[in-house]
Amino acid sequence: MIRVLLADDEELIRHALAALLGLEGDIEVVAQAHDGRTALGVARSHRPDVAVVDLEMPPPGGIEVAAELGRALPDCAVVILTGHGRPGHLRRALTAGARGFLAKGAPGGALAEVIRRVHAGERYVDPALAADALALPPCPLTPRELETLRLAEYGTPVAVIARRTHLAAGTVRNHLAASVQKLGAADRAEAVRIAREAGWL
Repeated sequence: MIRVLLADDEELIRHALAALLGLEGDIEVVAQAHDGRTALGVARSHRPDVAVVDLEMPPPGGIEVAAELGRALPDCAVVILTGHGRPGHLRRALTAGARGFLAKGAPGGALAEVIRRVHAGERYVDPALAADALALPPCPLTPRELETLRLAEYGTPVAVIARRTHLAAGTVRNHLAASVQKLGAADRAEAVRIAREAGWL
């Protein structure tokens, strides 16, 4: 029996997936979670074979959950589900250790098959996203530039970003200016939008 954790903040989707997987003779949903923090807690308690997590749910999101489960429960394979994935999300998910990446609009039986494949040690990536990811140029921003841009997304003052990143305010301004320049943006807000749409944030 493949023991599965489902994590998605949309209760209707989570219950529908649980019902679909319940029809499979070799899969058992042993736990559910409505956000990333709960997902990590129940994963440690139930030690599932596979965790199916939503890309964008209340923090931490699916990519961060995949990375943390890779450290805490290396035998638990992670499948990320997304309703609006970008090629950059795919790259980040695979780098974080996810073994599967599937669109929520996939055919009904697809998730069960992906769960079986990742449990067997294979990988599965949505073919359309994989093709897009191959055509996407790599992110031009450094990890520090991405970090400061992510923190600036909601208009966070430079002084606050500096405290959170343990950088000087001038260094934060330099990183943000470099991000704007590298992305060909008019300002920080546009740089955030470009990076977000590419899946780099």
